[in-house]
Amino acid sequence: MAGTAFALLGPTASGKSALAVKVAAKLPVEIVSMDSALVYRGMDIGTAKPGAALRAQVPHHLIDIIDPDQSYSAGRWREDALSKISEIFARKAIPLLVGGTMLYYRALTAGLDALPQADARIRTEIEAEAARSGWPVLHAELEKVDPKAASRIAPSDAQRIQRALEVWRIAGKPLSELQGVARKELPFELKGIALVPERALLHQRIKIRFEAMLQLGLIGEVRALKKKHRLSAAMPSMRAVGYRQVWEYLDGRYDKESLREKATAATRQLAKRQLTWLRSFPDLLRLDAGGAQDPAVALHLLLDEGRQALRR
Repeated sequence: MAGTAFALLGPTASGKSALAVKVAAKLPVEIVSMDSALVYRGMDIGTAKPGAALRAQVPHHLIDIIDPDQSYSAGRWREDALSKISEIFARKAIPLLVGGTMLYYRALTAGLDALPQADARIRTEIEAEAARSGWPVLHAELEKVDPKAASRIAPSDAQRIQRALEVWRIAGKPLSELQGVARKELPFELKGIALVPERALLHQRIKIRFEAMLQLGLIGEVRALKKKHRLSAAMPSMRAVGYRQVWEYLDGRYDKESLREKATAATRQLAKRQLTWLRSFPDLLRLDAGGAQDPAVALHLLLDEGRQALRR
């Protein structure tokens, strides 16, 4: 095996990035982003993207690699991540994957599923049906054709309902049947740590962080992106939490106070889905709710394991 890589996972606003930087201050670490929103150029404020000064200090990879009107799949991320990890090992450094896009982590550790490519026509049909009937109705349809997938997807989770129905309509097989059939062994050891903060504390952080994003100019950022690129609300970049709600605000669908409420509620729902994903990964070391000591414990573990990896 090439060596040992580390992964630091957790819900949004759980403190992953700050902890990773602390590790990098002590060890020769290079960070590989595991965040599907950080790949987009110009989406800086709403993604809490690390700034240029920090990225000059600590190497970061898979950030700012495409424009927000382009697409980027979990499969492409897996290929890019494996390539970057190999390069980091060659430099005698430690790869540290950091992020909350659980699909990326699953793609890395379990391989890619034999799923059909996205079909724009079918997606448009599903979105039109949702506009007429609502996503809970489509979730009920999913329960009939793929009850296993439906049990893991909330009736309000439009993106995942759409994908599961799309797979069914293209392949004629349930998403749950096609998933998990392409497991590949990694050419290195991977040790994962999951930060799981106490829920009330996490909700407070989410609220404070979105307010800070507004103060930093998130609305102006989305307005500029709309002017610079040929974007639509259906594109993956603009479906990211926070960006979707600002887009709707700019369309005049609600006022700024409603924007705050809807964005923080959507972020809490995202965090809930991320925690559900984390529970499904059997090999993670979970640092469950315990307040302020959790990041300290994670830091100690990462530093200890990292030093051992360097000695091998």
